[in-house]
Amino acid sequence: QVQLVESGGELVQPGGSLRLSCAASGSIFRINDMGWYRQAPGKQRALVAIITSGGSTTYADSVKGRFTISRDNAKNTVYLQMNSLKPEDTAVYYCTANMMDRMDSGIAYNTDYWGQGTQVTVSS
Repeated sequence: QVQLVESGGELVQPGGSLRLSCAASGSIFRINDMGWYRQAPGKQRALVAIITSGGSTTYADSVKGRFTISRDNAKNTVYLQMNSLKPEDTAVYYCTANMMDRMDSGIAYNTDYWGQGTQVTVSS
């Protein structure tokens, strides 16, 4: 069993900062990409940022220059540093990780795992 557990979401004022963490635990063979998505009320879940196992990053245009994704492979943890927060950043933030579950005859079998979500509210 693999679990992703997020932490760090809370109420913050506009212009403030937060750091989200997401730790993977369980029977982990290999973690590939890790990332963050968010879902605001009445909207679809949307990509925030992705980081590959090699450290390459991709960001949604709306967060470029304000958010930074990073990972600690030794701790199986991904982080999201959020600065200059805006009310429109209010959402439930979900961690995701693509993991290799097993290798069979040279073929890697991967699964996308999701955390339970953490609420970020930006409001004065």
